[in-house]
Amino acid sequence: MDDQLKPSRAYLDHLAAETTARMESVTPQTSTFTGAAPALSERLEHLVEGLREDLVDIVRTLHADPETAFEEHRSVETLARVLRLHGAEVSIGTADVPTAFRAEVGNPEGPTIAVLSEYDALPEVGHACGHNVIAATGVGAFLGLAALLREQPEAFPGRVVLLGTPAEEGHSGKELMARGGAFDDIDAAIMVHPYGYDVADQVWLGRRLLTWTFHGVPAHASAQPFMGRNALDAASLAYQAVGLLRQQLPPVDRVHAVITSGGTRPSVITEQAEVRLYARSKYPDTLKDLSRRLDDIARGAALMTGTRVDVDWDEHAPSLPVRTNGALTERWVEAQRRRGRDPLPGGTVSETIAASTDFGNVSYRIPGIHPLIKIAPPEVALHTRGFAEAAASEAARDAAVDGAVGLALTALDYLCDAELRTAVHENFERAGGATDVEHYFD
Repeated sequence: MDDQLKPSRAYLDHLAAETTARMESVTPQTSTFTGAAPALSERLEHLVEGLREDLVDIVRTLHADPETAFEEHRSVETLARVLRLHGAEVSIGTADVPTAFRAEVGNPEGPTIAVLSEYDALPEVGHACGHNVIAATGVGAFLGLAALLREQPEAFPGRVVLLGTPAEEGHSGKELMARGGAFDDIDAAIMVHPYGYDVADQVWLGRRLLTWTFHGVPAHASAQPFMGRNALDAASLAYQAVGLLRQQLPPVDRVHAVITSGGTRPSVITEQAEVRLYARSKYPDTLKDLSRRLDDIARGAALMTGTRVDVDWDEHAPSLPVRTNGALTERWVEAQRRRGRDPLPGGTVSETIAASTDFGNVSYRIPGIHPLIKIAPPEVALHTRGFAEAAASEAARDAAVDGAVGLALTALDYLCDAELRTAVHENFERAGGATDVEHYFD
């Protein structure tokens, strides 16, 4: 990169130093619940470890053949092949989403916990978010629990469901599945995401997509400009207004915008212009407030320029922030310590480095966790070519096994420990209980 164009890393360096300082003073998280019997947990860990070759194969195969949202047909077949090889029945097309799938084991009359796998990639940069690793962790956890139940039919009450959830990147596949009933018979859900740190609880922002289409009146820009109404002027005013709005936004709110069309000839007053935006916020209600302010900007820009505007929200379903369940998180941390990892508690890594995930929508319907597992150095950001390289590394392969063990043990604890289950659901209710996610922004 041209040195003149290269952004300064000073802020990121300060954040890294502050994170390191906080790590040195972190008080280790502990769980007050016993979870599953130690011998059962040890056997389950051994069974998941025995799946290493299969999990590494998933990591490699998906990484070498990335597929984007709703196009993950080969990825689904790879995962289904591994599952069927180990005796699982797989149903593809769950909730009327063609590249979603479901497998289950256990007794549906008891408590049910879902383990989630993602497998979509990004355009151009492939698995730069590490979903190939996420896919492997979910499959490994499920197969380990299925093997334990075959060995010991009374190992745990209830049921484990593996859900393959496509199209996380920009399309909210989990929300489509939820609207199709995929989570209706699920009591709790867990998954893990690769990252540059091991983190038990990190901020994930809610996100909405927005399109403004400004309609004007074309005219000759030289002979009769006064007979036109310039849609590009409206788009430009609205774009600048977003920049001014940022001064008054809460610190972790985000708005990013691009003018995707603004006319075709300088000699013609622009008849139509389009702006596409992402709006993000830390809480559902602050995201709703941000949405209202963006609506005002669009209407104001149209009023000032004598144009008309169409405001179209949520071309793809919105994502809510992740609501992390504390009791489940404690069991995840205990499980990861068995693997030599020590996940950092919430607040250790700066919340200003925040993205979005459609798992947030799941976590507002049922209790859930979305921890992070280290596969790359901290300075390697998600959605970069560097992170795509990390997603094929030895660290990614180890994380696939460690993550699968962690999810399997957390699920086992939830099913075996009635007091833990009670705490999980009490925690969820204290946080606000189930939310009508589908109609939240109506």
